[in-house]
Amino acid sequence: MGRKNICNFGEHYMLDCYGGNYERLNDKDLIMLALVELPHQLGMTRLSDPYVLEAQDNDIKDPGGWSGFVVIAESHISIHTFPARKFVSIDVYTCKNGLNREFIKKYFTGVFGIKKIEENFVIRGTEYPVENIC
Repeated sequence: MGRKNICNFGEHYMLDCYGGNYERLNDKDLIMLALVELPHQLGMTRLSDPYVLEAQDNDIKDPGGWSGFVVIAESHISIHTFPARKFVSIDVYTCKNGLNREFIKKYFTGVFGIKKIEENFVIRGTEYPVENIC
């Protein structure tokens, strides 16, 4: 039989974004700012400063871009931009429930000038011990 309650450990929201603005997707400082602003706006606690690195072209499918990551008390947020492809891949993973997905989608649409978004949402830890989470 299935689980009797709807408790879970957390939520993982993944965005694959197309048609973004080249200059914004190629702006290390903007990526850094997003990794500072978004946790605050979602009521999350940063455990570190964001870390943003330039990834070079690998002469295969990756034309290079930026990868940014911030550790939050609730888990992490990552951003991987591919300016030449006008593409960005974003993960917001949190042990909190009730993630405001519409706010996150609008936030990144504004930050990077996104035209189209594919969304994936996964409920994580559905068999995590229910003590103290329900």
